[in-house]
Amino acid sequence: MKTTEYILGALRGEGLSHVFFVPGGLIDTFLPAFSAAAGITPIVAAHEGGAAYMADGYARASGHFGACFAIGGPGITNMATAMAAACTDQSPLLVISGQVPTDWEGRGGFQDSSPAILNDVALCQSLTKSSLIVENPHLVGHHVRESFLKMLASPQGPVHLSLPLDIQRTELHLPWDRLDTTVYAPACVDLPGLERFWHILLPEGEAPFRIVALAGAGVEKSRATGDLVAFAERFEIPVATTLRAKGVFPEDHRLSLGIFGYAGHRPAIETLLSGEVEVLLVLGSGLSQRDTLFWDRKMLPSRALVHVDLDPQVIGRTWHAEVPVVGDCRQVLSCLLEAEPQRLERLAGTNQERRAWLERLKSSGPRCYDEENTVSDAVPLHPARVLRDLRRVMPRETVLLVDSGAHRAFCGHYWEAYEPRTYLSATNLGPMGWAIPAGIGAKLARPERPLVVVTGDGCMLMHGMEIQTASRYGIPVIFVVINNSALGNVWLRARKEGPGPASLTELPTHDWAGFARSLGLAAATVTAPADLAPAFEKALAAGSPYLLDVRCDRSFTTPVTPFSRARQEWVDND
Repeated sequence: MKTTEYILGALRGEGLSHVFFVPGGLIDTFLPAFSAAAGITPIVAAHEGGAAYMADGYARASGHFGACFAIGGPGITNMATAMAAACTDQSPLLVISGQVPTDWEGRGGFQDSSPAILNDVALCQSLTKSSLIVENPHLVGHHVRESFLKMLASPQGPVHLSLPLDIQRTELHLPWDRLDTTVYAPACVDLPGLERFWHILLPEGEAPFRIVALAGAGVEKSRATGDLVAFAERFEIPVATTLRAKGVFPEDHRLSLGIFGYAGHRPAIETLLSGEVEVLLVLGSGLSQRDTLFWDRKMLPSRALVHVDLDPQVIGRTWHAEVPVVGDCRQVLSCLLEAEPQRLERLAGTNQERRAWLERLKSSGPRCYDEENTVSDAVPLHPARVLRDLRRVMPRETVLLVDSGAHRAFCGHYWEAYEPRTYLSATNLGPMGWAIPAGIGAKLARPERPLVVVTGDGCMLMHGMEIQTASRYGIPVIFVVINNSALGNVWLRARKEGPGPASLTELPTHDWAGFARSLGLAAATVTAPADLAPAFEKALAAGSPYLLDVRCDRSFTTPVTPFSRARQEWVDND
């Protein structure tokens, strides 16, 4: 078999059902392999960046990894932002690029981006965990396997592999040996760290009862939701999540505080900043700017910060942890639940005090800020009303992908998520237009679930053409465009500087429904509040790609007041 067949066989052997690419001369040799490969479906994107975003969405929705192909040079540079987004969100992504034959390198060949000329291998090194070129057929198996292992090792991330055309055509005689399951689910736990944790929870003197858990993306990656719910319920421990981890703890659960940080909910923010928390258990969060409300030290507990993460580099990066625990979140929670009976009984002995404390915290006001906006009859529409009606119509198991812009804050705040991997967003880098192609990849990974992409008109200008890919393959994604004729978040800032700066962030009011229909999608424009629910119901029932152009007012401020105040305090105190 050729190298191309070997690579597709490896992807199929690791369980991938789809790969994403844009054809081009330097990967022509893959076309016969794509056509003949059984069990793996190639999807042709409109743009190389879109192909990489699709693979990223596939990885995030499936909990596995995604793969995409492009030519070197312009193809790989078009994928640069997608690789960076995957890197900052620790999303496992395999990027394979074609390269000129090895005997062309440095001789002025068309699209030569080898190490002798443009060197796209070096270009990708700062965007990936590994960027390699295979210049000897004997290294194909080694480099492919090495790339897989680096991609999946904690912290996960993208990898890049450059394949010259002559290497692609090489005949290989080696089978693909599937990766061990432990590569995907490392069973790692720091037992001494857990022992220190128990000494904090159960000291010889008075035991702390005001304990809170903050769940980050590490809970999602380790598939620890069931263990987290069991731990929280057994000991009446309230749980907040980061925006990146939205859904890892059911947001309608009685112990849920909602999101802490950007677009956070009142119970989470008021509880963690109250000064009352004695022990804060951080599970799988790097305690970034958005996860901590601009590193607000008021969230630090009075007794101990317990920081659990599989990556030891993030523990202590923001604040000193009295109890650092290097380990997989699921394994750590499982060990806590299986501790000695006397320890479990002593911790459960403070459940009543914790329950009363939580009831007091949650009774002081509504969960969401500006709750009245969710029933607004304003025209143009209020995004909070759009999100609340969308949530009421869509089934509980719906997967939501959220793009970058003001709509991200409205989605994070007003959309409820109940399971992991049902709220997906490129939160750390925030590239505009990501969700449009990523939603296509996510739907192919989770075909049994309804899937909605919430995006904006600015995002549509960047990657809106990828709705054509959904139409071409009949992929039933519902695209909801928050059309406010502006780059929303930027406009909200620019208008404070005067009409001149504001005008630079305004957009023409495009007919996105008409654009979608021209590409083969069913579509509708929604301008009235009463038409929202019927439009969402029709899109859901269609069972085909559908776009809703929802006309919103750009002047409505986003529900991020606590975050904005924290940012201002940071600037003022700097």
